[in-house]
Formats: sequence, structure tokens, C-alpha cells
Amino acid sequence: MPAPFSTLPEFRATLANGPAPDAAALAGAQDRNGQLTKPPGALGRLEDLAIWYASWRGSPRPTINAPQVIIFAGNHGVCAQGVSAFPAEVTAQMVANFEHGGAAINQLSKAFGAKMDVHALALDNPTTDFTAGPAMTEAEVIDALQTGWDAVDAEADLLVTGEMGIGNTTSAAAIANALYGGQASDWTGRGTGVDDAGLTRKTDVVSRGVALHGSDDALEVLRCLGGRELAAMAGAIAAARSYRIPVILDGFICSAAAAVLGTAQDGALDHAVAGHLSAEGAHQKLLDAMGKIPLLNLGLRLGEGSGAALAIGVLQGAVACHSGMATFAEAGVSDA
Repeated sequence: MPAPFSTLPEFRATLANGPAPDAAALAGAQDRNGQLTKPPGALGRLEDLAIWYASWRGSPRPTINAPQVIIFAGNHGVCAQGVSAFPAEVTAQMVANFEHGGAAINQLSKAFGAKMDVHALALDNPTTDFTAGPAMTEAEVIDALQTGWDAVDAEADLLVTGEMGIGNTTSAAAIANALYGGQASDWTGRGTGVDDAGLTRKTDVVSRGVALHGSDDALEVLRCLGGRELAAMAGAIAAARSYRIPVILDGFICSAAAAVLGTAQDGALDHAVAGHLSAEGAHQKLLDAMGKIPLLNLGLRLGEGSGAALAIGVLQGAVACHSGMATFAEAGVSDA
């Protein structure tokens, strides 16, 4: 299905018209969960995850057969401010690594049976340095949103979005600061490993960008402070909602992109769970603001969708237990 929008107001309307969970599937999954051969609540959060997944897939006894991982890559003009420990050329080099199967996310996608796709967005045309002007024009942010939307396979039954883009923790920090307030230092971390001087410089860049482009309109925040890969992730997450495909969010950068949707439209992230808590300092603060509890906490800070891809296994386990376990009646076990 082509993207049903060509302007930011149309994208906002698309978010507002997103589907709700299937009430019958939700009730059926809750009923089934109460009959499985285990004490009530014995599987903890796995039970809630399975019921949540069932409600979005429209089946009280679902399976996960076709997960999709999509990596979006973009370059950032704000790198000219010296905010990263790595040069912008690394973005294209890592895209080549993804395409040749050499990155961590390639291994994790294979391990959990996920189809993996990579989309590089105009790497030779970085966004504008947001301390000097808006990062993207409306046409550019719409193009990125549409790329994300079109990248989602309608036949997938679970989605992970990841990213690659030197400088994108700066963009994510600026978005989080603009959406949720506070000081730039509350949201700015070391990213790929900048030193103390680099962190001070990066925090100042975030502060100046937010002062220049702060807005009550979350989609304008994305346009002015975001990057093409962040916008593409937002577009993919929105498309997944339209297809009733549950989403596992990755780390700080993916969460910032998703936060734009949740701020722009209440409930726009009801089909998404947080895959993990990354080592980027402000990720916990961001998840708290979004009302998301991470499934894993392994000290990861790689990006690429890696933490979310690992969490595919948690969700697969939850759904396997829910749909595959016998009920008390089927097993001939007393539930008294």
C-alpha cells in the first residue's frame, strides 16, 4: 500500500486514523491465558506480551513466522560541529557492511529468523546543520517518511527498525529535549564515545538547535532537528500500525523517532514495545517519558536495531508459550 500522505498534515491525519487492537482477539487471548497449565501470572510479563501481540494480530492464538528488520541510514549536517568521534564517511562504510552481512544486526536477524532490509537515504546529501537552519524541508522529511512507510512488508508479523548515521545521537537528543523539555544536558550523551570536550560541544549544539527550532508541533520538531533515517523509522513504525504489525523499538535514537509519533498522536505507539534499555544515558529518561518498560537491559549501545532484534526472541518465547501450551482441560490437569 503506497504511503497515504504527501504533506505533514496528511501524515498527522494518517496517525489519527490508525487502527485499534482487535477487541475479540484480546478477550480470547486473555481467556486462553487463564486456562493454560500454569499458576496464574507464573510467566510474568510474557503473559502480557503474548496477549498484547494477539490483540494486534487479530488472533487469540497467534504465531510469529515472518519478523522483519529494517535498517535506515542517513547523514547529518550537524556533524560539521564536531559532535561525533567518527567521520561521516563511516555511515556509507557501515551500509556496505550491512549489505555484505558483516554487522552484528545481520547475525541477530539470522538468529531469530528475521528478514533484513537496508535503506540508505541520500548519504551524499546530508541534512542541514540544525544550528544554522531546519535539518530538512517539508519535501525532504515527507520523502524520508514515505521511504520508511514503503519499506514495511505487509506480510511481516513483527517489525524492528534500526539506524546508522554518524551524528544521529545529537539529533535524537535534540528531538527528546524539544519534545519533553528540561536542559540539553539531560538528554545528551557520549554517543559513539566523544571525550569530555566533545560532550560539552555536543550539549551546546543540542541547546542551540532546540532554542532555534523548539516547537509544540512534534512533526515540525522531526523536520527541523531530525535526520532522514529517524524520519524513515517514524514512517515505518506508522506503517506497521496500519498493517497491525507489532513493533519492537530499539535504543535511544529509534525511541526518539518513535516519540515524535507518540507526541503527535495519543496512542500512536500502542502497537510498540521497548526492546531494551541502551547504555546511552538519557534512554531511561526517554522511555519513562514515553511510558515504555524495556524488555532487556544488557548495556548495549550499538544501534543498528541490535537490542530490539535480540528482544525478538523474548516475544517469540512469549507467543510460543501462549499458543503452544496445553490448557488444563487438554492436559487432564486439575486447575482447582
